[in-house]
Amino acid sequence: MKRSGLITTKVGMTRLYDDAGVAHPVTVLSVGDCAVIGNRTVEKNGYVANVLGIREAKAKHVAKPQAVAAEKAGVKPYRKIVEFRCTDDCVIPVGTQLSASHFVAGQFVDVQATSKGKGFQGAMKRHNFGGKEATHGVLKAHRSLGGTGMREWPGRVLKGKKMSGQMGNETVTVQNLKVFGTDNEENLVFVEGAVPGANGTFVLITDAIKKEHKDLPVPTTAKTDVKADAEPVQTEAETESVAEVAE
Repeated sequence: MKRSGLITTKVGMTRLYDDAGVAHPVTVLSVGDCAVIGNRTVEKNGYVANVLGIREAKAKHVAKPQAVAAEKAGVKPYRKIVEFRCTDDCVIPVGTQLSASHFVAGQFVDVQATSKGKGFQGAMKRHNFGGKEATHGVLKAHRSLGGTGMREWPGRVLKGKKMSGQMGNETVTVQNLKVFGTDNEENLVFVEGAVPGANGTFVLITDAIKKEHKDLPVPTTAKTDVKADAEPVQTEAETESVAEVAE
């Protein structure tokens, strides 16, 4: 079983206390209006996936292919669109509005976002170089890079050499962060630890690939829909509980 992930927005960091009174630094992630806007099937695409969108936008503010695809699917265009591959039993109907309760307190997740851009930086800040000595003949080169290549052979700087350059502004994945809890009313997910990116950055959350998971809602716990004619989504556990009440 492989469930779909969620697209969230980073709100910031705070601290929350557990039942023992211990403070935990957590990152607040907002699910917002994240919804399913499409599906990928083996017959048509060769793989199974849920297409999610977040942050509703006007058609004139998105790329034309995205606007046309949204119109064909009968949903509104979204600013951020991501595909999450999943198994057949975790396909979510188009139009389903997703909730923070998709994740359970105590489970582990992997998060992915674009890190803060630091601009052009030197080798000491970018690669944690030690720099040269402060004295003993060193003149105006305390934070310089030092030697970078060879003389006769190969007579060039090898590829991959750690040097000065652009720092940050790249895709970073942090694995095995624990979900401290969720706020279903505000649609927030609280993840222990730091998440890459500045406040307002889009963050992708998925079930941790290196951990085993139990008692997770399949395919999700959402019951509200973006499309008025779409049917509510019920998990297997909810279906069983409804059957018991009917009996």
